[in-house]
Amino acid sequence: MPGVIIVGAQWGDEGKGKVIDLLAERADLIVRSQGGNNAGHTIVAKGKEYRFHLIPSGILYPHTRCVIGGGTVIDPGVLLEEIKRLESQGVSVGGRVQISPYAHVIFPYHRLLDKLYEGQKGEAAIGTTGRGIGPCYADRVNRIGIRMCELTCPALLEKRLRFVVGLKNLELEKLFSQEAIDVEEVLREYKEYGRLLAPYVGDVETLVAEALERGDKVLFEGAHGTLLDTVFGTYPYVTSSSTISSGISCGAGAGPSRVDHTLGIVKAYTTRVGGGPLPTALDAKEQALFMDAHTAREIGTTTGRVRRMGWFDACLVRYAARLNGMDSFALTKLDVLDGLKEIKICTGYQLDDRVLSAPPPVTEDLARVVPIYETLPGWQSSTSGLASMKELPKEAAEYVARIAELIGVPISILSLGPDREKTLFLRDFFS
Repeated sequence: MPGVIIVGAQWGDEGKGKVIDLLAERADLIVRSQGGNNAGHTIVAKGKEYRFHLIPSGILYPHTRCVIGGGTVIDPGVLLEEIKRLESQGVSVGGRVQISPYAHVIFPYHRLLDKLYEGQKGEAAIGTTGRGIGPCYADRVNRIGIRMCELTCPALLEKRLRFVVGLKNLELEKLFSQEAIDVEEVLREYKEYGRLLAPYVGDVETLVAEALERGDKVLFEGAHGTLLDTVFGTYPYVTSSSTISSGISCGAGAGPSRVDHTLGIVKAYTTRVGGGPLPTALDAKEQALFMDAHTAREIGTTTGRVRRMGWFDACLVRYAARLNGMDSFALTKLDVLDGLKEIKICTGYQLDDRVLSAPPPVTEDLARVVPIYETLPGWQSSTSGLASMKELPKEAAEYVARIAELIGVPISILSLGPDREKTLFLRDFFS
């Protein structure tokens, strides 16, 4: 099983970072292939916390190589700061991280326009991070983007940037009454970024292809979650890239036939950050029964925002499993439910006089569906630190089995806390 994709099955924040970290221990090459620094992973290893935004978290293992694929968008200042921070924590990065020349670059005008667009939307604002991800992807589609291969070539960078800044200044001045961007200042800053990042830019696509041909263990790590996919997510409350398994494969420049297993990551309940409907959202009384956001680890790594919480939505996850061709799934954060007397699972939706088994494409319809729940007994005992599935309380085991039954996908990993050690494996990956 040389090629494994890890993909979030909800709205992101499913705990992918921990699972990626665990599988990376046995991988040779880890690939990040879409999104930008609007995503993040938090890893707790030997009591030490590491935060990742662009670099694959597998960098923590000294034997691995990590690549950032052509489907990503890169803020060079953020990337250099992340490299500096990791090295200050004792993690060797030099010679172990390679960036695709096809990846697009985020510039100051992307960040500025991101915030201006969001501000103009008023009540229709979607809760973007303001990091310029969407405008950068828009420039890629509009064929005025600047890639890493141009960033690292000063003459090409200057040629492209003078043209693009001219267009952006028209937009800033005429539409938003903003001051023009000083192209000379941006050029000075980004030429230096190009100089510093040039040693990291290389033929990532060939590297990935040759690794798969040799039978090396290659881990493709997804960012965000399925329901944030730019096509099949809860549009317009989505991210700016394809977050499903086929999008991850595309962003890495690796054909889908090269992937042997798609592992979906799903939380034992549902969370969402930013705007958009959350059909199974907890009411105030239910929320009071849960751990607080800090204890439940429901604060965004990148945004610092508190995530909204809801009951497990099997309707959404079943849809995600089909979109991704999910082979198995990792169920995370079961320990957050340890104190509950009763636990609900949404099995479908009532929309007017119809019963739905998948989310409707119209977001306004999703916002007004009535979840159809079944209630299971809680276990009201700690699952954190259990050594085997046999030690799970009966009610917890039944809850896990019911989720697998409703999704139609077997469970392969069970996570019972943020630490590496608090994980049960039911399948041997990279065997």
